[in-house]
Parts: sequence; C-alpha cells; structure tokens
Amino acid sequence: MADHTLKPEVFELNNGSMQVKITNYGAIITSLSVPDKHGNWADVVLGFDSVEPYVKGAAPFFGCIVGRVANRIKDGKFSLDGVEYTLPINKPPNSLHGGFKGFDKVVWEVAEYKKGENPSITFKYRSRDGEEGYPGDVSVMATYTLTSSTTMRLDMEAVPENKPTPISLAQHTYWNLAGHHSGNILDHSIQIWGSHITPVDQNTVPTGEIMPVKGTPFDFTTEKKIGASINEVPGLGYDHNYVLDCGEEKSGLKHAAKLKEPSTSRVLNLWTNAPGMQFYTGNYVNGVVGKGVQFMESTQVSAWRRRGFLTP
Repeated sequence: MADHTLKPEVFELNNGSMQVKITNYGAIITSLSVPDKHGNWADVVLGFDSVEPYVKGAAPFFGCIVGRVANRIKDGKFSLDGVEYTLPINKPPNSLHGGFKGFDKVVWEVAEYKKGENPSITFKYRSRDGEEGYPGDVSVMATYTLTSSTTMRLDMEAVPENKPTPISLAQHTYWNLAGHHSGNILDHSIQIWGSHITPVDQNTVPTGEIMPVKGTPFDFTTEKKIGASINEVPGLGYDHNYVLDCGEEKSGLKHAAKLKEPSTSRVLNLWTNAPGMQFYTGNYVNGVVGKGVQFMESTQVSAWRRRGFLTP
C-alpha cells in the first residue's frame, strides 16, 4: 500500500565513470550517463526531464520496476489453490505489468542510500492483500549499486507474507546507446544467449509453446543488427521472451545478452540469474514527448526485462 506521506524524489549514484539518476517513484532509472570512445558523455536511457510526467502517467513503463507480475496475464484472470482471481484490464483484453497501479506507479520508501566509491540505493515497498486484485501481502526490495566504474547491479526481492501469490518482477529501462536523442536503434547489434523463445498470440500473450529460434527472425544467437530481420517479425516489432541458455558465468550470474552501438562503441552487457529475458523494441512509444521535448518513435529503443516465465 502506498505511503501517502512519501513524496517522489530523485537520487544520484555517481562513481566518476557512470552517473545514474533514480527516483523513488516506481524505482525508476530516469537517466544513465556514460562516456563514448572519445570521452563524450550521453544519457543512454529514455525518459523525461522531471519526475512530474512519470507521476502523471505519461511514461510507457520507462525505467521502472514492474510487478506484481511483469508482462500480460490473459483476460486478467488466474487461478491459485482453487480460487479464481480477477485483475484490472489495463491493456485490453489483458492485465499488463501489475495493473493500473502496479509497482511502477507507487512511491517506494528509501531504506538505504550510500555514496562513495560504490554508491547504492535500496528501495522497499509493501504491497497489500487485494492490491490490483492480487492475494496476500508482499514485501518488495530493490537495490541499485555501482559495483565498478562500468557496472551497475540490480538486486530485486519479493517475499509473500501470508498467502501464496504470483510474483514476477522486471526492470523496464529503454536503452539507446547512441544517446536518448539519437533516433532509432536498428543499427545497434545484439547477441542473445537464448536459443528458444516463448511464442505469443495476436494479443502478445504466450501460447505455452517453447520455439527454437534457429532459422527465424528471432535468432540472435550470433551478433546481428536489430534492423536486419525486424520487418519479418509479426506485429510492430520484437516483444518476446527469450528462454536463456546463458553464456559465461560470473559471480553467480550468467551472460544473457550484449548490445553494441557502432558510432560510439558503447557496449551494454546483461548478466542475470533469471530464466528469461524480454526483448522489446519500443513498439508503443510513438508520439511520447521525452527529454528535451523529443518526440519518440517505435524502434527508437531497446528494452530488456529479466523475468521468470510459466508454460502450461
């Protein structure tokens, strides 16, 4: 339940090589600035110049943590222990990212904020029984840490307190490694250590199948430009969950994906312990006015959501 005494604020993590701004509203990354190969800095995530547009609901899940359940729940219904639950339909005909007021649209409490060589911030939120139709109370924590000059780590935890409940958190930042103002990301190249996807129906709900990507537009097992096959993908672009095989292991995490931008030589590596990753090309951002009064367009960004997934 939201604590109405808490107000949205913006906090900064800065280690001299990376500058990240995060608000306690939705635990949102509002900006992330890093240098390119020439030492020129740029903000490489999409968003807004202030917290106000996020609070007013102008953001299509920019930079936030979504929950209780990331992605779509078909027809806004699920059964658990013989009880059928009905959720808000906020993306007809389905419930998306926790409903009308998911974890992205509440003010989180700042549990800890550290500066210094490895700055970090920990947010916590307590979701009450019945919130957006979900059963049981749940305690949620999220910690962002700059663990090295080029590494940001996110630890997320959700603990049901008194009833079984579905939980699948995800971080929903939109990336453009050329800079948020730099047009589309079709020239970015990506490699995903996932040889299967979970296919979706016409409403972007998983069908329950697990499909090999070999020989399809979804095959990024070797590095390939995002724009190479995007026009062969049904619908508006990529918005699909990859079943992660994962590459090299490091510190208990496995290499899931690598994104590269040719003009700046910026590279983003994703390491995770999640079984799945949603690859999304910003298919629903057309017309949103972002930082610097910039009108956004589809394929302007790449969003990765680390998540669990279920199949029948």
